[in-house]
Amino acid sequence: MKILVVEDEPQLAQSIQQFITSEGHNCEVAVDLASALYLVDNLFDVIILDLNLPDGNGLEVVKKVKGGNMQTGVIILSARDSLENKIEGLELGADDYLTKPFQMAELNARLKSLVRRVHFKGEEKIVFNELEITPGELLVKINNVPLDLTKKEFDLLVYFIANKNRVLTKTGIGEHMSKDFMDYGFTDDLIYSHIKNLRKKLIKAGCDDYIKNVYGVGYKFTDT
Repeated sequence: MKILVVEDEPQLAQSIQQFITSEGHNCEVAVDLASALYLVDNLFDVIILDLNLPDGNGLEVVKKVKGGNMQTGVIILSARDSLENKIEGLELGADDYLTKPFQMAELNARLKSLVRRVHFKGEEKIVFNELEITPGELLVKINNVPLDLTKKEFDLLVYFIANKNRVLTKTGIGEHMSKDFMDYGFTDDLIYSHIKNLRKKLIKAGCDDYIKNVYGVGYKFTDT
């Protein structure tokens, strides 16, 4: 997943970022409202959002995300445990609300649940023709037979299915994937290599070839 943390407390922001990165996700941090509003356009899977920012109210981020019809989940973080603040955030379109202090395990559980709700309508298992995916177990089956994928290949497959029938640019795919791409300056060749390996494993396991090249743009996952 690609996650944005909007938090002005340096120690907490760093702790959340380290935890999310350790889980294999790509994580960026914004420390104020202006930075968050700028970064939101990069299309994150989830935004973890503090409301009390030094230059404004974090609810402005919720308004931008939901007003732009972005397929992005929002978890609000706030030390303010009032019912009024919770209702205001949820009415604007936030998906969940977590009160400080909290345990990282609880945040992780909320993240997984939110991704299922946002991308897969709450389903524990994702079924696409002969493909069956259980995100919580990092499990993929083809015609009910388990398929061995690397973490990057698994994330890539879930990303494709979450965006099935949509054209995905190479840049967008690279940015969505793990921090290793960002560290080395991901290239088209590197993205192609991972997609090639994933496609090869799927076909060898008896899966139809759903990953289509869109010349000059990127890829589309479709059965049409």
